[in-house]
Amino acid sequence: MYRRRWLLADQLGPHFLDDPDQPVLLVEVRELFRRRPLHRQKAHLILSALRHRAAELGDRALLLRTDTFREALARVAEPVEVCHPHSRAALRFARSVPGLTVLPPRGFVTSQADFADWADRARRGTLRMTDFYRHARRRHGVLSAATGRRPRAEARDAPETPPPPPPIVEDDIDAQVRHDLDRWAADGVRFVGRDGPRQHPATHAEAQSRLAHFLTHRLPDYGRCVDVMSVGDPFFAHSVLSSSFNLGLLDPEPVLRAAEQAWRSGAAPRTAVEPFIRGLLGWREFLWQLYWYVEPGFRGANWLAATEPLPQWFADLDADAVEARCLADVLGAVRDRAWTHHTPRLLVLANYALQRGWRPAELADWFQRCFVDGADWVMNATVVGMSQYADLARVDTRPYAVDGGDIDEISDYCSGCRYLPGRALGDLACPYTGGFESFLHRNRARLVADPRLAAELARRDQPEHREAVLAQEEKRGSNPP
Repeated sequence: MYRRRWLLADQLGPHFLDDPDQPVLLVEVRELFRRRPLHRQKAHLILSALRHRAAELGDRALLLRTDTFREALARVAEPVEVCHPHSRAALRFARSVPGLTVLPPRGFVTSQADFADWADRARRGTLRMTDFYRHARRRHGVLSAATGRRPRAEARDAPETPPPPPPIVEDDIDAQVRHDLDRWAADGVRFVGRDGPRQHPATHAEAQSRLAHFLTHRLPDYGRCVDVMSVGDPFFAHSVLSSSFNLGLLDPEPVLRAAEQAWRSGAAPRTAVEPFIRGLLGWREFLWQLYWYVEPGFRGANWLAATEPLPQWFADLDADAVEARCLADVLGAVRDRAWTHHTPRLLVLANYALQRGWRPAELADWFQRCFVDGADWVMNATVVGMSQYADLARVDTRPYAVDGGDIDEISDYCSGCRYLPGRALGDLACPYTGGFESFLHRNRARLVADPRLAAELARRDQPEHREAVLAQEEKRGSNPP
């Protein structure tokens, strides 16, 4: 006989059960939504996914709505078990509950023991994702030499606009979720962002349908479009399935094998398949494993001594207050969809925060609350580490700071913007170009050891120009650009 399996809200796929007939516990705790303001669409997706899973399981599911998780577990008379939670706080709680069995993690390809073995051997230098990815590919035999594969030329015509993915059709469960969230908001629970029709899968079936569409219609052009930003198309070749992985609706190993098979069959070139697999088997696994491998205080790292709080217009997703076209469009996407792909997150949102010295921990919390795929284990390495360089290069070798010219190269934002990407001073100066120079000058003592940044500093280090840029950016302060 199986124990009752407690499925957390990020463990909702079939791979978190040992048997389809296993009894399940699902818990809704309203207090979690009261503690800090989540994006309205993220709150909707979490509740919709929980309730849809309960409906799928029928009589085998016990769905409890309580004030605390401990209260819910106290109401279950039989033994309960749970897969390893995805945050330190949740794991501490699970281990504190008498009689609750904590199972090994699921939903990732590499085991914690395998990662620790690799990381301990790799300590002769800094842990890097690229090194781990090579290890993981060898360890799991991914993208190895294929025999009998039909040859395919890598060159392709310019990508065409793919057909839209299968629509998300809201049902009675979504209607009830929206009613409950409206009632909670009237009772004082605060949300950010705009409500709207659900845009992300809440069930395994919906996620599988979106995945099949991506593998057929978007994956072949993924490599060429992965870093491109555009006002006209916020998705390009992206799968937009990050929330489905982080809710546990999709198991990453079958997905990366399906992508690999697309290459072996000739349906997609390796130049498209490899970067997609690198995101799943490389970055996603590395972030998860690094979260557990490094000390718990990582979130508080602040090597660049950034002390400015997040301004209210940014925290409240007030895109209408922003004139800079790239930032207005991306902040508006967060407000309206609770999602953008990785390039706008890094080069537009996080880059702007880095240039102005916003507190890394506050920014990480903002990303976690405002994106449908935001998770505690993601934020340390991506926001505190890679984007804000607060961890002294544990995750990346240099700050993710760029000027307006770099944004112009991979987007169509600058052509319709009132600011000029090549200018650092004056009324038409790009906030990213002036911000980049100000960032370099403010942090010169910490950054001069990096040869690439030292070259940037030397090129821009004329005293009068430097002082003018610093004065301009100080005057801008926390006002929207």
